[in-house]
Amino acid sequence: MKNRRDFLKIGGAGLAAVASTPFLANATNVVKGKKIPEDLTILLQGDSITDAGRDKSKLGINDTAGLGRGYAFQIVTNMLGSQPKANLQFYNRGISGNKVFQLADRWDEDCLSLKPDVLSILIGVNDFWHSLKDYKGTAQVYDADFRKLLDRTLKALPNVKLIIGEPFAIKGGKAINEKWYPDFPEYQKYAAAIAKDYKAEYVPFQKVFDDALNVAPVSYWCPDGVHPSMAGGYLMKEAWVKAFNRLF
Repeated sequence: MKNRRDFLKIGGAGLAAVASTPFLANATNVVKGKKIPEDLTILLQGDSITDAGRDKSKLGINDTAGLGRGYAFQIVTNMLGSQPKANLQFYNRGISGNKVFQLADRWDEDCLSLKPDVLSILIGVNDFWHSLKDYKGTAQVYDADFRKLLDRTLKALPNVKLIIGEPFAIKGGKAINEKWYPDFPEYQKYAAAIAKDYKAEYVPFQKVFDDALNVAPVSYWCPDGVHPSMAGGYLMKEAWVKAFNRLF
């Protein structure tokens, strides 16, 4: 019994410390109680972080297997649970390994044909990461490709609302080394500028994770520095929902 009481005491203190940390102080279902438009179609696009092991044979609306096990799934459970009357319709079309030009190659089928009201894109880590191997892209190519993709999107879907996630790399993760710097932050600067120029809501994932390191180590949030754990997915969900909430 003494050991159990000690565990509960330590656990309570730990929870109090987490709750007092700024980035988690207001953690909640942000959209709860807020009126948003009904019947929205919301598309989540990106690479392996969005893909998160989704079953690519399950392409229907709000399909559990088709949403993967990452931040996208957490977003959908949050939104459906907090907005039961809104008839929200979610798709996940992230594909592991994708760079911007690969989104463009499948855009007609995996975006435009779905006619989303809200389009969320998290892309960029592979545009840099693969350049350390066999991809010849640069930050400038990333910027140009991304802008072309958004121009094409807005021509077909002029009323779509955009959310752009910041590509991130968490120092201390197993995949992150000195080769990532100073070049990778250039991709982040371009992503932020693109969000501003296209009037998209920007999700500052890098700061979210950097702040989280004050509470727990990188191994807890994002072990390889690129692919979040379940806890890291929760942080991403929180930040994304706040961005979504600003759209309406």
